Amino acid sequence: MKIAILGWGSLLSDPRELHLATPFEPTGPNLPIEFCRISKDHRLTLIIDESFGTLCQTYAATSAFTELADAIENLRLREKMPGAADVGYIEVATQQRSPAAAERHPHAIETIGDWAQHAGVDAVIWTALDSHFQHHTREPFSVTAAMRFLEGLEQNDTEAFARALDYIRLAPAATQTPVRDAVAAQWPAHGS
Repeated sequence: MKIAILGWGSLLSDPRELHLATPFEPTGPNLPIEFCRISKDHRLTLIIDESFGTLCQTYAATSAFTELADAIENLRLREKMPGAADVGYIEVATQQRSPAAAERHPHAIETIGDWAQHAGVDAVIWTALDSHFQHHTREPFSVTAAMRFLEGLEQNDTEAFARALDYIRLAPAATQTPVRDAVAAQWPAHGS
């Protein structure tokens, strides 16, 4: 079974224990992506978000695993997820799909399914985490709320703030979102 892995953030530059048969290439589908999930170390990370995401080019690689369950477990470990439910997947032949991904981004999962049909893969997996921004900040996600969150880090936790800026700046150039634009305007990178 040929299994594609989709990525749009740190998987590309830091695959760690992700076992790949081919490197990531900018051949994945355009998906609505935004920096709207707060990670455990207080970075604003990229997720598929149909409400706030901007269509961005994603990247695809081939997993070294040929069994879907093994590829899902490998991505789960790389993403440090407590369970495999947050790994999105589609098996092309059976059209079996991840329930969590279908609920969190129903339009994007259709786009991914169409892409998989034409990409010559048997299955595709991706990180399908939810935003939970409001859970952490007590306000709904918006670019203004994201900037307020980063400003709070700048004032209260300079190490977390530096990690957050690095994550945003190191995202692929094709990942241009309103949060990234606002960050570049407020905190330009040295030499920019």
